[in-house]
Amino acid sequence: WTSDGQKISKSLGNTIDPFEIVEEFGSDQVRYFLLSSVPFGRDADFSKDLLTTKVNSDLANDLGNLVQRVLSFAHKNAEEQIPAPGQFTDNDKALLKLASDMPALVREHAEAQAIHKMCEAIWAVVGEANRYVDKEEPWALRKTDTDRMKTVLYVLADVIRHVAIVAQAITPKAAIKILDQLVIPEDQRTIESLEIPLHSGVTIPKPEGVFPRITAPK
Repeated sequence: WTSDGQKISKSLGNTIDPFEIVEEFGSDQVRYFLLSSVPFGRDADFSKDLLTTKVNSDLANDLGNLVQRVLSFAHKNAEEQIPAPGQFTDNDKALLKLASDMPALVREHAEAQAIHKMCEAIWAVVGEANRYVDKEEPWALRKTDTDRMKTVLYVLADVIRHVAIVAQAITPKAAIKILDQLVIPEDQRTIESLEIPLHSGVTIPKPEGVFPRITAPK
């Protein structure tokens, strides 16, 4: 690792204390940055600005915002529950398939020690889920078709479950918080347990933010 483009050395005075970085940014945030930013075994550059940008973009804006807006909406508009779905549309099936195919792809990348590609595979699902939210507009369905709204929320909750279970290898603390908010039993947080359908009718707590945005590096 280099620091702001320079080789790290005591003579340059640009050494980095990992404990201080974790204290400032959070262990999950640092793990994600280090694992996702560079192919395993290659050289890479570290700076607080790069870490801040990466964390705010991928963790706060993409995954954190997805979890917060979906679970907050379900808590407020679906009787504080994971709603029961109706018939799935082609869009629903496509997103669910993308999520269900993701663990095998992640395993393939892990076996090849391509950890950055593991992250890419997980966040590809996150990105597609965010686009699905914007396309399906559950806030509009709340006024026009509540049954369809419930199906959309169920699909999103199941996709978030898939993401959180697989992301335990990358951001373990946050993944546990997400699974807790989905009320997933601890014995159903393995890759194998994804074969069990997500239970509907489960009461969920009022969600709390998982990845706060980082304002500016100190």
